[in-house]
Amino acid sequence: MRTRYNAKAIDELNRFERYIKTKEDIQEIINKKNNMKIYLEIGMGKGDFITKLSQLDKDNIYIGVEVSPPVLALAVKKLKRYKKENNVILDNLYFMSFDAIDIASFFQEHQIEKIYLNFSDPWPKKKHAKRRLTNERFLEEYKKVLKKNGRIEFKTDNRGLFEYSLVSMQNFGLKFIEVYLDLHKTDVFNIETEYEKKFSPFGPIYKIIVEY
Repeated sequence: MRTRYNAKAIDELNRFERYIKTKEDIQEIINKKNNMKIYLEIGMGKGDFITKLSQLDKDNIYIGVEVSPPVLALAVKKLKRYKKENNVILDNLYFMSFDAIDIASFFQEHQIEKIYLNFSDPWPKKKHAKRRLTNERFLEEYKKVLKKNGRIEFKTDNRGLFEYSLVSMQNFGLKFIEVYLDLHKTDVFNIETEYEKKFSPFGPIYKIIVEY
């Protein structure tokens, strides 16, 4: 998602008490809640998915990561609106902004329980394959921070990215737990993203769950 720079939105993001900028700050939070598991969504967009997850499971830490600060600022606005309308504070939900390739710069080894990749940019041109979030170089970085037997849950509506990810994950040696060719035609529990709600009527949603 491309969003124009908005200084006012960035200021609002910086004022949000659960917007975390540094490794030291996120580690301090994790240390204070040392009995909680950590779940991470990379490419959270406006945050529908990670917000719902954190609402359903308040006993663990949920972190939404979005590389674009302006998009993340929109998620903050949405979360504040949710708080006002429902009188609910999701104090187990945090937001961060960094490139996924730098994930090991913010988290310690084997610290994260699960990573969610929802409707990532498919980068369809072959020359851009290294930018895909299921490329081997990203899988290697995820491995550093995921616990032993930690999982990745991946969803996409892009057939090309789905097929690429199957091969990439297999070549990396990941264990396939579940693969769905049309997720919405199953009775599997599923939290829809904002993108998913909009585009799922136009074709199948693919899902892969793998384990390290």
